[in-house]
Amino acid sequence: MKSPVVKRSIVVAGHKTSVSLEEAFWNGMKEISGLRNMTLSELVGEIDNNRQQGNLSSAIRLFVLDYFKNRIAAAQEPRPQT
Repeated sequence: MKSPVVKRSIVVAGHKTSVSLEEAFWNGMKEISGLRNMTLSELVGEIDNNRQQGNLSSAIRLFVLDYFKNRIAAAQEPRPQT
């Protein structure tokens, strides 16, 4: 049985590293980086620079989760009537 976790190599701040994430998180990262007009490596570098603790894979999962939670919350906010 194939593992749902996918290990990929990525260059972060000029250094090659491996990150293991489920495919859904890789897809979320690609979507976020596209919306922000940045490369996947740039986005991972930003996450790496801002993480408080834990490993990079965990920091990425939390970032993606938080990003989409915030989008849902923003979409549910009442809009002012014009």
